[in-house]
Amino acid sequence: MDKPKVFVTRIIPEAGLKMVLDACDAEVWPDEQPPPRDILLEKVRGVVGLLPLLTDRIDGEVMDAAGNRLTIISNYAVGYDNIDIQAATDRGILVGNTPGALTETTADLAFALLMAAARRLGEGIDYIRADKWETFKPMELLGRDIHHATLGIIGMGRIGTEVARRASGFDMEVIYYDHHGRAERGETVGARLCSTLDELFEQADFISLHVPLTPETHHLIDADAFSKMKNTAILINTARGPVVDTDALYNALSSENIAYAALDVTDPEPLPSDHKLMMLPNCLIVPHIGSATIATRSRMAVMAAENLLAGIQGQVPDHLVNPDVLARRRQG
Repeated sequence: MDKPKVFVTRIIPEAGLKMVLDACDAEVWPDEQPPPRDILLEKVRGVVGLLPLLTDRIDGEVMDAAGNRLTIISNYAVGYDNIDIQAATDRGILVGNTPGALTETTADLAFALLMAAARRLGEGIDYIRADKWETFKPMELLGRDIHHATLGIIGMGRIGTEVARRASGFDMEVIYYDHHGRAERGETVGARLCSTLDELFEQADFISLHVPLTPETHHLIDADAFSKMKNTAILINTARGPVVDTDALYNALSSENIAYAALDVTDPEPLPSDHKLMMLPNCLIVPHIGSATIATRSRMAVMAAENLLAGIQGQVPDHLVNPDVLARRRQG
């Protein structure tokens, strides 16, 4: 019997890739860069399954190019803003993701960024490399205390909750705002729910973003939001770049409307080396490494493979993004 044809848009960790290669007639894009649009449209023709990354735009055009055999799109990511979910549902295509696999790992990085920004570690490294370290100076590179400070979390989902747990070790007061009103999440970690975003902006010393990218959260942090923050506030973003208005962030940092920003995600992404944010000493940027540990990326690969194989075999993936598709399939 012929194996089902699938396309994997990048080399993923072996634990998951081997599962796909063993069970499928799989073509794997070998380049580190995403396949160009025209090549992607060519490679998906006739596939039953597609395993893309968050950097691959999977819209109705791609789905139609694949044809009516396409059954499952298994995203190698928790977020799925790169996929047109409604288009997939309309076509009866299952969409899977990898929730939970990177929760604690991303929370670790969010807190690492918080600490690095508070204590100006990036500037300290640059200071030494520029041969400026001459002696102990009482007024040099003064940062902000983390202990006993107020951490504001926007989005008390899995990752936001884990960041709150880490904050407890520093005796931080944790406040949060959640678009879904998940009060029970905050209660488990001793966090206080803010009734409005403005309340959080006004009180938080650190603001950490943990929301998905949706029309509602696009540019959630804009010029108006920055105007309501403390001028000592530090912003951490490990969610998605477009949650923050980049121009507004630059203006807030350069005018000292806020003190610092630490970003794992940017808009645009990747950020060019000559981008204006890169010129600011009070903006620490790392290249989207929230899930970048060996164990976590391997777990993601296995989950993505399991979702893919389940969909190909006519089963419902454990991590289905669009459950409405099941009703559509029954009707079809």
